[in-house]
Amino acid sequence: MKTSVRHLAALATTLMLTFGAQQAFAHGDVIPHAVDTTGLKELGAEWQKSNPYRKDKTAITIGSSAFNQNCARCHGLGAISGGIAPDLRYLPQGDEGDEAFMPRIRKGAVRDGRVYMPPFEGILSQEAMWAIRTWLETVHEE
Repeated sequence: MKTSVRHLAALATTLMLTFGAQQAFAHGDVIPHAVDTTGLKELGAEWQKSNPYRKDKTAITIGSSAFNQNCARCHGLGAISGGIAPDLRYLPQGDEGDEAFMPRIRKGAVRDGRVYMPPFEGILSQEAMWAIRTWLETVHEE
């Protein structure tokens, strides 16, 4: 069977388009992973206004794992964004960063009817969210 160069080129293009489409939709089909917050102080039902775990070593460890499982697909490994979502290393430190972080992770972001970030309230616990924030402060850059 003779295969023309044109046929091979068309096949290669089809494969690349198929693979590319799978890659483009891959992050949208991922189910959030549960976060084990064993070892962290329970925070109760009332949402904290500032990070209760700041610089806590257990929270940093839990937050690193939670970020990699639930956030890195969009925000990048090590919070180094490749452009699909904001680079979270540049969130302000302290309470100012907490005020930006917590509403966004809880409620998500929708613009023009498009979900730019899904809401994690009801999926991740308050403890898990603050653990992620605690870890993010360890990779902060100016």
